[in-house]
Amino acid sequence: MKAGKVILLVFGVLVLLVAAGLLLGGGASMVLDRHFTDADGYLATEAIQIETENYAVLSETARLHRHMLWERWPATFRVQAVPHRDGAAVFLGIASTERVAEYLAGVPHAIVEEFSIRPNRITFRRAPGTDEPTSPVVQRFWAAAVSGPGEQTLEWEVVPGDWVLVLMNADGSSGVHASVSLGLRLPWLGRVGLGLVVGGALVLLIGVASVLFAVRGPAPLDSAPPESPDSYPVRLTGERTEPLSSALWLLKWLLLLPHYIVLGVLWAGLCVSWLCTLVSIVITGRYPRVLFDYNVGVLRWTWRVGFYSYQALGTDRYPPFSLRAGGYPADLEIVYPQRLSRGLALVKWWLLALPQLVLVGLFQGGGGQHSGGGLVPLLSLYAGVALLFTGRYPEGVFSFIMGMNRWTYRVMAYVILTTDRYPPFRLDG
Repeated sequence: MKAGKVILLVFGVLVLLVAAGLLLGGGASMVLDRHFTDADGYLATEAIQIETENYAVLSETARLHRHMLWERWPATFRVQAVPHRDGAAVFLGIASTERVAEYLAGVPHAIVEEFSIRPNRITFRRAPGTDEPTSPVVQRFWAAAVSGPGEQTLEWEVVPGDWVLVLMNADGSSGVHASVSLGLRLPWLGRVGLGLVVGGALVLLIGVASVLFAVRGPAPLDSAPPESPDSYPVRLTGERTEPLSSALWLLKWLLLLPHYIVLGVLWAGLCVSWLCTLVSIVITGRYPRVLFDYNVGVLRWTWRVGFYSYQALGTDRYPPFSLRAGGYPADLEIVYPQRLSRGLALVKWWLLALPQLVLVGLFQGGGGQHSGGGLVPLLSLYAGVALLFTGRYPEGVFSFIMGMNRWTYRVMAYVILTTDRYPPFRLDG
């Protein structure tokens, strides 16, 4: 695969991610509009119980900037309040934060700090004071207000500004006890959702076409021969080189800092490459050869660094900065797959691999390779201590370490989708 097609494949995957976002957003908007609005078209909360002995209850300030969506698209805010006492008159009003602050200066009131619907819970912070307010009904600064006995409904066309919602008794007395529900009507929600779905479908076609064009063409002729039924398509090797320094292993973490930096970048690239590969396999059933070579090369590089350091301590030869096979005591080879299952690609790397990943976590440590705490780093440490005091590497320990690493890299190869054959539960090759 040429560089241009690799770029096209990455572009196609990014376009598919955009399409997925558009489709999910549009679908959610349509579902909200169709199934979660009431008879008047409002997205409404359940009743919120408010009980306070203060003179007023205030919402937190809502800062609605001019660039927000509702300046171009109409939105209506609704508040409904039902007093708990029969015949009691309640007041609902919306006004600028500044004017309400002036009105209630020195008056004890409660400001909503947090509320949730499920479970139904509301908390306040108290604003102290000793004054009594005049009746809110006679004030002239309200942008919208209603008052009276029984249930009251306030509807307000949303406009930019700093606004606060106020709930009081209509006569300005203390002790506010009412059930309140909030609602928002967005008449354009369904149309926008439909537009996002249509746009997402068009973008999806572009992404699929890009991926298909990038991966089209005959199967590569230079692929490795098919594996035999009795062999697994992943082969990890490590030849211990003698003599080994008795103390060099104490400094290998420092010597490998350049490798760790490069591997961090390579693994970031592998994450992107893996995503492109997943899309390609699901659509075409093929693993793009250039991505296969890169992904296997990153595993190979990782294994060489591990073999030199604390996954084996098997050699004192410094690992090369290369993705290519050969020329080093540790190597990794994976047979290129001619075809792969499209359905398995969606589940094998997480669901099917889960039992294997648990075992690999025990081998390498809970956080993966080089994390410490697993059998492999602990046995490597034991081997290092033996080298330090006896100058010899325990033979049985090396064989056991190699077996666990073999198992680990078979699982890693399965997770990066290079084979459909489930990794065997064994330590040998």
